[in-house]
Amino acid sequence: MMEKLAIYLALPFVRYALIVGVLISLCSALLGVTLVLKRFSFIGDGLSHVAFGAMAIATVLNLTNSMFFVLPITALCAILLLRLGQNAKINGDAAIAMLSVGALAVGYLLMNLFSTSANLTGDVCSTLFGSTAILTITRSEVWLCVGLSAAVIVVFVLFYNKLFAITFDERFAKAVGTQTELLSLLLAIIIAVIIVLAMKLVGALLISALVVFPALSAMRVFKSFLSVTVCSAVISVSGALAGMLISVLAGTPVGATIVVVDLVIFGVFSLIGHVKGN
Repeated sequence: MMEKLAIYLALPFVRYALIVGVLISLCSALLGVTLVLKRFSFIGDGLSHVAFGAMAIATVLNLTNSMFFVLPITALCAILLLRLGQNAKINGDAAIAMLSVGALAVGYLLMNLFSTSANLTGDVCSTLFGSTAILTITRSEVWLCVGLSAAVIVVFVLFYNKLFAITFDERFAKAVGTQTELLSLLLAIIIAVIIVLAMKLVGALLISALVVFPALSAMRVFKSFLSVTVCSAVISVSGALAGMLISVLAGTPVGATIVVVDLVIFGVFSLIGHVKGN
């Protein structure tokens, strides 16, 4: 098995996939803690469906690089989702449901009406659940992912204290002069970036697991915000690496394998937390 793994790791596209997977999982974990504590976990699910719809439009338009189309559309919908969530007539979960179901339906309808692929079902399943598409990533896509991931990490570090404040008491943070609306908007845009980056890794329907599972696992053992964030990042990166390596060796779907690994890790941490009495 080690010899087989060494042969695969010698291939450039496998190394590209591992680099991208580690960066995406790290970014997802950093913001996942904030989203879980704010009870806003399903924004990832809603925006992933928006990204699916945008990707379907990009496919119909035969765009050579869909990233530059999907990313702005998803970011704009993140902003719209935030505004709708502040509307007294449409609460946050209803806004997410509207965008999620609408974008998913439009995307699938467009792929059925205008698809030129002979395997439409396979394309849809690949986009929704992930496949070996991560292994076809190009060098330019790797550099784009590195740049966007670096931007996410820098923003998180620079605004760590303010994110901490709006996570636990947004009203108090606003009362002391923190620009909570701007921070929430920034958070929504960053999540949109992560969603688009994660599409190839785990698929549209499994992205929420990449955001939620590591944070929930860390919370079973640790209690402080910093400890949970660091542990969540370690869990997410480890789970992504293990899932991708298992997928390469066993030939299983990348996204589903990573999520199952994260689920196993969650079970282990839940057991540790139970033993510790947390």
